Amino acid sequence: MKICWFNENRLGVVAGDQVCDVTTALNILPAVRYPAPFGDMLVAHLDAIRLEIERLQEFAVRYPIEDVSFLSPVANPSKIIGVPVNYPSHVQEAKDNLDVFKHYEGGVEDQGLFLKANSSLVGSGQGVRLRFPERQTHHEIELGVVIGKSANCVSEADALLYIAGYAIALDMTVRGKEDRSLRKSVDSYSVLGPWLTTADEIASPQTLDLCLSVNGTLRQQSNTRNMLMGIARQIAWASTFYTLLPGDIIMTGTCEGVGRVLEGDVMDASIDGLGSMSVKVLMS
Repeated sequence: MKICWFNENRLGVVAGDQVCDVTTALNILPAVRYPAPFGDMLVAHLDAIRLEIERLQEFAVRYPIEDVSFLSPVANPSKIIGVPVNYPSHVQEAKDNLDVFKHYEGGVEDQGLFLKANSSLVGSGQGVRLRFPERQTHHEIELGVVIGKSANCVSEADALLYIAGYAIALDMTVRGKEDRSLRKSVDSYSVLGPWLTTADEIASPQTLDLCLSVNGTLRQQSNTRNMLMGIARQIAWASTFYTLLPGDIIMTGTCEGVGRVLEGDVMDASIDGLGSMSVKVLMS
């Protein structure tokens, strides 16, 4: 199933080239009182939501995909986790350009995971807004993994069982000397979309082609099999440091071809089985 948020916070399910409005499926979610629990409530109750969506879909109002604006398919993650230097070709790219790519010493486990501010999260229809036009902002296409249930010190063998689904992720980055987490946490610098493809639709997440073009020119192209640290290991290792909660997003690393974007550019990103999305670059 392909689940999305669109337009004015409407809940949708993608059926072919249409989006079905199934917002009333949210009525089955339990009422919450302050303080609300950490994590995304829809993802935490995904199985029940899916059953309700199936019941409502036949009678839902439908919109052509090209007529809707997609928001992030995860509304309330407790954290967005980034995995650095996770493709060998990007590692070499960074080593060859240390004046631009700073803090690139050691592998993933040497550098550690990093966190991006939740406030940086947007959907493909909202676009990326450049905050520092005098500095370089780079695109980084990544497979986005969405956690489906609490994971604390899980084994690598069981790790994939904790995944709710997948989406295309853009880990946008301002280059500079500051800590990586700060430069990647600018408003709109975490793009997720266009929808959440549930885990049952992706038989082998470690063999997916991914690519990104800017204004029609191919810049990044690889396959998730080239990751230095695989998805299962990422989840297991992350869960030894902190509990992963429903809706948490792991951006699993980028490949070579990282490059600058400017106001007016259009980034087209696609990953096998997850669809494609066009993201505009705007001025903040």
